[in-house]
Amino acid sequence: MTIAVAVIMIVQPLSILSFALGMTDSTSINNSDQIVIGNGVLFDADVDLGLDCKSALLMEAKTGTVLYEQNADEALPPASVTKIMTLLLVMEAVDSGKIKLDDMVTTSANAASMGGSQVYLKEGEQMTVEDMIKCVVISSANDAAVALAEHIGGSEKGFVEMMNKRAAELGASNARFENTNGLDDTVQNHVMSARDIAIISRELISHKKILEYSSIWMDTVRDGTFGLSNTNRLVRFYKGATGLKTGSTSKAKFCISATAERDGMSLICVILGSPTRDVRNAAAVSLLDWGFANYAVFECEGQSMGNVGVIGGVKDVCSVEFQSFSCVVPKGKLSEVKKTVSLEESFPAPLKKGEKLGSITYSIGEQTIGSVDIVASETVEKINYFQLLMRMTARFLMI
Repeated sequence: MTIAVAVIMIVQPLSILSFALGMTDSTSINNSDQIVIGNGVLFDADVDLGLDCKSALLMEAKTGTVLYEQNADEALPPASVTKIMTLLLVMEAVDSGKIKLDDMVTTSANAASMGGSQVYLKEGEQMTVEDMIKCVVISSANDAAVALAEHIGGSEKGFVEMMNKRAAELGASNARFENTNGLDDTVQNHVMSARDIAIISRELISHKKILEYSSIWMDTVRDGTFGLSNTNRLVRFYKGATGLKTGSTSKAKFCISATAERDGMSLICVILGSPTRDVRNAAAVSLLDWGFANYAVFECEGQSMGNVGVIGGVKDVCSVEFQSFSCVVPKGKLSEVKKTVSLEESFPAPLKKGEKLGSITYSIGEQTIGSVDIVASETVEKINYFQLLMRMTARFLMI
């Protein structure tokens, strides 16, 4: 017999955790006539934000849901936004223990020779990994990017091979790297799409330490003698801005991967090929504002939900729990999310920990937006003859 559980109206989102079952890591919500979430159409959208750029994309970071895209798959020169991949490999090396933040990095002649944005490293100069990261994130230092790459990859060429391999692993299918910093005067096929940048940015900000650096407006290195000023003005002027990386060259024009968080929702905004810095920043602000105004993240945190009966088990009951669920919904529909529980009252032994026993379905109106499993929280073995005899004897003696 199935336990009868009424449909429950969810009126308040909880903390954002993992993306829901039934929805891919990059569920697309674009500017076509209809927006689809999960299995059904929730609302209409015919949006043209008039962004002055070659390409744009807006992604909700923790679920990977794409909220808006404009020519998002064209491979374009990304300028210094390239460094999000450089920084991703650096942060992965730090978090894996391969390198430490207080390790000293020695500047090679090659690193010191980099032009463009730099902190004027001299050959043989040493700086900690952490200070090098700050130089790359805050001041977009090309020399520091190469120094870090050589420190981790043995050579810039070896590190670039690592960049291309990691991009492929992440599904950034249009990304092709020829250097670590985005200087494009001498490269032929150094490109990324807006979607690639969003995917890589999402992976990068999963390393929370990077946001401590990218949200800094001004800092210093070299014992306070050299100032760093963030190339991303949104960090100072946009509410909730947390980073992430700007870039500009004559070939790429003005580009940015901008991250911001408000009311528990984290957005990644990518703008490529704007004619000026101010136009790029205005486009990013417009896209972020639109995202925060129109969307919210619904979250139901996983938890224990009591016991079910067990037939023929060494225990009469088994505790059960359900998994976390989150998805992006239209902001006006956040309070309309309902959940329906389907779960039998009892199950035959044996039951294994993690075994699916039921489900919770989430919906808005008649449209299902996702579901999660209800699973056994413990293992309950089938009772054998001797155990059954002992149980019956114990019960007899208690009479």
